[in-house]
Amino acid sequence: MIRRIATVGGLTLVSRLTGFIRDVVMAAILGAGPMADAFFVAFRLPNHFRAIFAEGAFAAAFVPAYARTLEEAGLPAAKLFADQIAAALVTINLVLLAIALLFTPEVVGLLAPGLVGDPERYDLAVALTRITFPYLALVSLETLFAGVLNANNRFAAAASAPVLLNLSVIATLLLTPYFPDAGHAAAWGVLIAGVAQAILLGFDAEAHGFGIRLRMPKLDEPTRKFLKALGPAILGAGGVQLALFADTLIATFLPTGALSALYYADRINQLPIGVVGIAVGVVLLPEMSRRLAAGDEAGAASAQARGIQLALLLTVPCAAAAVAIPDLIMRALFARGAFTAADALAAGNTLAAYSIGLIPFVLLRSFTAPFYARRDTLTPVKAALLAATVNIGLKVVLMGPLAQVGLALATSIGAWINLSLLAYFARRQGFAVSGTAIGGPVAKLLIVGVVFAGALFAGAYGLHQALASMTHFRDETALAILVIGGGVLYFALVAVVLGRNWFMGLLKDVSTAADTDAPAELDEPDPTDDSAALPDSEPPPKG
Repeated sequence: MIRRIATVGGLTLVSRLTGFIRDVVMAAILGAGPMADAFFVAFRLPNHFRAIFAEGAFAAAFVPAYARTLEEAGLPAAKLFADQIAAALVTINLVLLAIALLFTPEVVGLLAPGLVGDPERYDLAVALTRITFPYLALVSLETLFAGVLNANNRFAAAASAPVLLNLSVIATLLLTPYFPDAGHAAAWGVLIAGVAQAILLGFDAEAHGFGIRLRMPKLDEPTRKFLKALGPAILGAGGVQLALFADTLIATFLPTGALSALYYADRINQLPIGVVGIAVGVVLLPEMSRRLAAGDEAGAASAQARGIQLALLLTVPCAAAAVAIPDLIMRALFARGAFTAADALAAGNTLAAYSIGLIPFVLLRSFTAPFYARRDTLTPVKAALLAATVNIGLKVVLMGPLAQVGLALATSIGAWINLSLLAYFARRQGFAVSGTAIGGPVAKLLIVGVVFAGALFAGAYGLHQALASMTHFRDETALAILVIGGGVLYFALVAVVLGRNWFMGLLKDVSTAADTDAPAELDEPDPTDDSAALPDSEPPPKG
C-alpha cells in the first residue's frame, strides 16, 4: 500500500506544486479585487457540484461497488457495471448542464446573492460561470474513469490529471492579452483543462483494457446496491459542500477581497489535504473494500490504522507551520504584483484559522473509508450533516466580528466535529480503530507538533531580525530557511520521541498491509501497474 500511496501522494504533490505556480500567476495577474472575486465565484460553483456529485458521492458509492463486483464476479461483470453507470452519469450531467447554462444569472444570484447589488462583479461572475460550468460534466466523466482505474490498481493517471488544470490556467493567464480580460482567460483555462483531463483518463483506461462503452442501465444487483449507497452519499457530500459553499455565499456579503483571501488561504491549506489525506483515502477505500469482500476484517483495520499514522506523520508539521507562521507563508508566496502585503495579511489570518482543522480535514477520508467499504454511506451522512449544521451556524455568528477569518474558523470546528462523530459511530458499530494501535504514536506526534510550532515561531522572529537589511526576497529567504531547517528538525524530533524502529516499522507495515492476504493475482508485480515502478523502500511524500 505504501507504493500506491507514494504514487498518488507524489503525483498529487506535483499537482499541488504546479497549482502553487498557478496561484502565484493568478495573484499577480488577477490580484484580489472585483475581477478575482467574480472568477472565484465562477470557479467554485462547478467545483462545489463536482465535489457533491462526482468526486464526493459518486466515488464513495462507485468504487466499493466496482471493487466488490471485480472481486466477486471478475472483470467482464465489473466492466458491464461501469458501462451502465457511465450512460446514466452522462445523461444526468447533460441535463444539469443545460439547466445551468439556461438559468446562469438565476443560479449565480441564488448561490452568490451578495454579488447581486454589485453589477460589476455580478455580470462578470455570470459570464465566467457560463464558461466554467461545463467543467462539471467533464470532471464527472473523469471521476468515473478514475474510479475504474483505481479499483484496478492504476493510480498515476488520475493523480496526475489535476496538473493539466494548473498548466492550462497558467497558459491562458499568460495569454491574457488575447482574451477580453484576465477573468475570461482563467475561465477558459478551466474549461480546456476539463477536456484534457477527461481525454487523459479515457485513453489510459482504454489502453489497459478498462475502456468505457455506454450501455443502457439495468436495475441488476450491483446497480441496485450502487444506487442504494449513492443517495446517502449525495446527502453526505452535500452536507460537507454546503458548509464549504456557505463560505462563498456569506463572503459575497463581506468587503471586496474576502473571497480572494479565502481562496488563497484554502489553496495552501489544501496542499497537505491533497498530498496526504486524499492520497491515503484514495488507496485505502478500494483496499478495504477488497479485504472486507474477502472477509479479512483484521487486515482492513490494520491498513486503516497504519494509514492514519502515516497521514498524521506528514500532516503535523504542515499544521504547525500554518499556525506559527501564516503571515510569512502568504507574504513569501503571493505578495507581488497586484497582490499586496495587506492582501497577504488577510489571507494569512484566514490560513491560521483553517489550519486549526487541518488534522481532521486530512483524516476524514481515512475515517469514512471503513463505512464506504462496508457499503454504509448513510452513517457518514449523519456525521456530515450534524457537523455542517454547527459549522454554518458558527459562520453566521462569526462573520460579523471576524469576517472571512470567522468563516474559516467555523469550517475548522466543523471538521473536528465531523471526525469525532465518525469515530464515535465506528466504535458503536464495532469497527473503530483500536486505541492501542494508534493512541501512543498519535499523542507523541501531537507533542512533537507543539514543540515544532514553537521552534518555527522563534525561528521566524530571529530571521526577521537577522535579515532586516535585505531589500529583496527577504520573506522568501526566511521561508526557505525555515522549510529546510524545519524539515530536518521535525524528523529529528520524531526520531527522538517515537524512535527509528517505529518509523521504519510504520513504512514496513503499511507497505505489506496490502499484500499479506491479498488475492493471488494481486501478489505478483503487474507491468501495467504504475505503482510497481516504486521500490518498497520509497519514503513517503513530505507534506
